[in-house]
Amino acid sequence: MDAAQNSLTLHAINVPGRLRLPRLALPRGALVGLVGPNGAGKSTLLQIAAGLLPPGPGGRVTWESEPLEEISILDRGRRAAWVPQEAHFEFGFSVRAVVGQGRFAHGDDEAGVEAALTRLDLAALAHRPVNELSGGERHRVLIARALATDAPLQLWDEPLAALDPRHGLEVLMLARERASAGGTVVFSLHDLRVAHCLDHVVVLHDGEMHASGTPEAVLTPALLREVFRVRAETAPGLTLFLP
Repeated sequence: MDAAQNSLTLHAINVPGRLRLPRLALPRGALVGLVGPNGAGKSTLLQIAAGLLPPGPGGRVTWESEPLEEISILDRGRRAAWVPQEAHFEFGFSVRAVVGQGRFAHGDDEAGVEAALTRLDLAALAHRPVNELSGGERHRVLIARALATDAPLQLWDEPLAALDPRHGLEVLMLARERASAGGTVVFSLHDLRVAHCLDHVVVLHDGEMHASGTPEAVLTPALLREVFRVRAETAPGLTLFLP
């Protein structure tokens, strides 16, 4: 694939004990899932992609073929959005105020804030302090803030884990809409059944990339047995996760 068509590329990533990744290139307009056991390196990959962790000696991250270190902090806020795995809030800002933080890099113009609140089913909670919300509600606030940025690159760490089925499906539909509109959404997940709804899957194992490609190509019974160390006597049940 032409490098100019890649939304996110990681080169020679090496974080000792956490992640070693020779190269990963993800195209524009793709819905991408990172899967693998706990400690496989999914969160580390996302944090490096977002510029929150250094890529290691000789490592490089590019957004739209532009080296990340050459992109100003303010421009990064317009071009990518990060959703952390943990939704902790130390202060009681209102839901609306937190979602509005997504527009900081755009001069706090509040564009898209109301739409994000409505789409994530948060309009009725807009004036509630975020530190008084449930875990699932707090995660929806973080996703709404990311959507309000309107950034073409969305990096979400386990966005579905705390959500009920209804809101989980809504977030998946939102992610698909972003990708269909030309954006790139990369998120980590544990439910392999969800992975089959995606365009591309990256399988991480022991801090290394084990496979990368379409769900049908990489999520084979052999790979699932190896990566997730499924016992032989339970292997027949793997068909539940295959198309």
